[in-house]
Amino acid sequence: MARIGVEGTLTDVKTALMEMGHEIIDLRTENDAAHCDCCIISGQDKDVMGMQSTVIAGPVINAEGQTAEEVCQMVNQKLS
Repeated sequence: MARIGVEGTLTDVKTALMEMGHEIIDLRTENDAAHCDCCIISGQDKDVMGMQSTVIAGPVINAEGQTAEEVCQMVNQKLS
C-alpha cells in the first residue's frame, strides 16, 4: 500500500487510512513529506508547516470540509 503523510489534527483520516492498509506518516516538518506517495492537509493553515516549496511529487489533498470516507476515496482516486 501507499505511504501517506497526514497532518496531526486529522486523526479520523489517519485511522481510516490505516484500516485500509496504508502506511501513515505524521506531517510535522517539511522533511516528513519528502518520501510520501500522497499528503493530506487539514486546510486550516494557508502555509502548512512553513512549507513554501513543493517537496512531494505526489498529490496533496486538502481535507477541509471532507469526511474521512471522502478523503479515503480521494486518496484511492489519486493513487490509482
